[in-house]
Amino acid sequence: MNLRVLGASGGVGQGLRTTSLLIDHDILIDAGSGVGELSLDEMLEIRHVFITHSHLDHIAFLPLLLDSIFERIQQPLVVHGQAVTLRALQEHIFNWIIWPDFARLPHPDHPVLRYEIMAPGDIYTLGERALEMIPVNHAVPGVGYRIECPTGAIAISGDTTSNDSFWDVLNARAGLDALVVEAAFPNESIALSQMARHYCPSLLAQDMAKLRHDPLIYITHNKPGSEDLIFAECQAAMPGRRLHPLRGGEVIRL
Repeated sequence: MNLRVLGASGGVGQGLRTTSLLIDHDILIDAGSGVGELSLDEMLEIRHVFITHSHLDHIAFLPLLLDSIFERIQQPLVVHGQAVTLRALQEHIFNWIIWPDFARLPHPDHPVLRYEIMAPGDIYTLGERALEMIPVNHAVPGVGYRIECPTGAIAISGDTTSNDSFWDVLNARAGLDALVVEAAFPNESIALSQMARHYCPSLLAQDMAKLRHDPLIYITHNKPGSEDLIFAECQAAMPGRRLHPLRGGEVIRL
């Protein structure tokens, strides 16, 4: 299984794209502006999108993805998420005001978009890959995912701050080879981190102490301009962990 990083930034700018991770050729975790790194042919291969939460930086390019491949799509793109997240997409994006309702186009009986509700604890199997939805703690209802295949397991935190639920589930599973986890703000912005329900390095280190596995850890979702400071603070706070900054264009192989 391969994870290709299309976007891993907490904002935009030259060379920066927001969260979107491609699993093999057919699964997206979130659909931020990183989707724009794909060719049209690569977009056509995507069959499933698993959304962590409804914030714009994680869903902004889903409408444009569907519009770009609309005339060539052969079967509906399945968008997975919590009921509250999918309802937000229906009411605030695909509502004929912000964007057409692709769940009814080109015909209600043959749409290009289909929603599939998941709840925390659900596991969705695609071939040899199993995706488990895990609750996290964010400003809107949010989840992370653990993806397991015969060659290993990777977990993605989504946007979150201090919690037990994510770490309890990871500890309850047999193994973890890689972890993609956010640290949005530097430590000097800890009050803002807590208000927005994001990690800063000191908060992340407190929760990482709960994790009994020793995966490769990829730090993601940094605010533009603070990347080097955030990673240095993560290194200082977690000296025993195998840390790497996550950047667009990287591929993690299991």
